[in-house]
Amino acid sequence: MKSAIRLTVALMIVLALGACKSAPEAQPEAAPTPSAPPPVDTSGAPDPRDYTDARNFDNPESLLSKRVIYFDFDKSTVRPEFRGIIAAHAAYMTAHTSARVTLEGHADERGTREYNLGLGERRGNAVSGLASAQGGRGDQLTVVSYGEERPTCRVSDEDCWSQNRRVEIVYTSR
Repeated sequence: MKSAIRLTVALMIVLALGACKSAPEAQPEAAPTPSAPPPVDTSGAPDPRDYTDARNFDNPESLLSKRVIYFDFDKSTVRPEFRGIIAAHAAYMTAHTSARVTLEGHADERGTREYNLGLGERRGNAVSGLASAQGGRGDQLTVVSYGEERPTCRVSDEDCWSQNRRVEIVYTSR
């Protein structure tokens, strides 16, 4: 019986010591090693008038970043304020012979479906003709007409209609 008591007391002492075991010491965190700074682009911003530089597609100061030509009601004549945009894209196509462009012609909702498809095609062909005259090759340009099928604005008023009378310049290959 004495040995059973001794064994019980010994077991309680071991359990008590185990319960009092202190937490492991926290290891000091190693100071982070300084990493090399990311490389800095020292080439400078592209010249917005360099229409051969593809970086200008994302430069809002460059005409290459503008890819929509707007038209007057029932007209397919390119307005003078958009001729510079077409010239910039023609210069890019001249410098990059692998560039391919789709000219998407659009019209507002007025007129029949067939008429608007024809008007969108005439508008696309007008932009294509100017781009070709300024150096873009015919095999780089494709004209597609969506007529009134893809409006950017769906309100029936003049402001909205003027946004839908357009040709979008879409690069399929730069």
